[in-house]
Amino acid sequence: MSDTKGTTGKTLMSEGRTSLLGAALSMLGPFSLSLYTPAMPALTAAFGTTDAAIKASLSVFFGGFAFAMLVTGPLADAFGRRRTVVGFLAIYVVGSFLATFADDVPMLLAGRLIQGIGASVGLTVGRAIVRDQFIGEPAARIMNMIGIMLAVGPAIAPTFGGLILHFIGWKAIFFTMIAFGLGLGGLVLLLMPETGHPDPRKARPLPLAKAYWRLLGSPHFMAASLVIAASVGTLYALASILPFVLINIAGLTPSQFGMGMLMQTGLYFSGSVTFRFALRRFTSRAMVGAGLVFIALGATALAISTEVLPISYLSVMLPVGLFAFGIAFVMPYVTNAALLPFPDIAGSASAMMGFMQMGSGLVTGMIAAALGSPVLALQVVVPAMGAIAVICYIWLRFADRLPEEPSDEGGNAAEAGDDWSESTQRPAAMK
Repeated sequence: MSDTKGTTGKTLMSEGRTSLLGAALSMLGPFSLSLYTPAMPALTAAFGTTDAAIKASLSVFFGGFAFAMLVTGPLADAFGRRRTVVGFLAIYVVGSFLATFADDVPMLLAGRLIQGIGASVGLTVGRAIVRDQFIGEPAARIMNMIGIMLAVGPAIAPTFGGLILHFIGWKAIFFTMIAFGLGLGGLVLLLMPETGHPDPRKARPLPLAKAYWRLLGSPHFMAASLVIAASVGTLYALASILPFVLINIAGLTPSQFGMGMLMQTGLYFSGSVTFRFALRRFTSRAMVGAGLVFIALGATALAISTEVLPISYLSVMLPVGLFAFGIAFVMPYVTNAALLPFPDIAGSASAMMGFMQMGSGLVTGMIAAALGSPVLALQVVVPAMGAIAVICYIWLRFADRLPEEPSDEGGNAAEAGDDWSESTQRPAAMK
């Protein structure tokens, strides 16, 4: 595939290369989280500590990942995508070394926190480099491929981590993360040119505050980001609910639970593949409605099945799978629609979107814990989040008809949204 012209006005990357780099960058955080989970019991024994202390290493990674995104986005706008990625990958590698050679739990927690901070650049820049270069169906195809890799990577990572643990030991899992970070840094240095408009002034406190205020004040951005936060955030919340439902109530063993989660991942992957084939006949915008129907059906079916049927693997996971299948249809269009009006601060926009996505999972997980009963949490949290996703997409369609504040590029956010809508009607890739 030949290279195409991006918003910078210079020759940048092909769709294939952007898909490769975007997927690899976006997968850094989820892969680092999932690869590590099989080693948690071994770490408990190795450090002579409690399960709660080792579980805290997941929380510090997640917290560092979520909050650092609010920094990586503006830095990518100010100093460039390439330089920021290389710098934060170096932080990630340092954190991996600390975790590898940790001799006590505090050092392990410090290493995981630093890892999370370094990994935060992946999701932020992985989306921003798409917005820098593409709109319309090319952007949707790239986001779809990133979604496929995000489904496959975290699904196989626990199996891979388990094999490493069995044949080599837990330290080798962190050595694998070091190799991943170094390899990704090499790919960036070799294959990724600068796609943004670096401007150091954007890192100053006042421009930074204005950028985030502009995003928070945009109905278009908030509506699109909340669609993503409500849909994808549900999957993060389910990660803290489903083990208690399927193991403690449905009676699955931990290994059966691990294999059983492939239904959620597999249906998300199937939805992503179906979306890619459907793009030949339908626009990405047209398929959002179908995705929201699956999300609504899954949420409603989960509330009903857990109320009227005995709790079993199928009564829970079939509706969850429908929900995940629908997300694959929603993500490509809505993600690109959120970023489109903000070419000058695409890094900050991607960061805020990612923070809302992670924050949604954290808040819904806390709500689920406060409800006490995991079954009640399924019946309340998932339908509520599905309803929020549908309502926010209706808000997004309405917001696109409202005037917005002019952007720094001299454009208009509403006009940009209209341009996006028109571009999705053109099946051919931008030249």
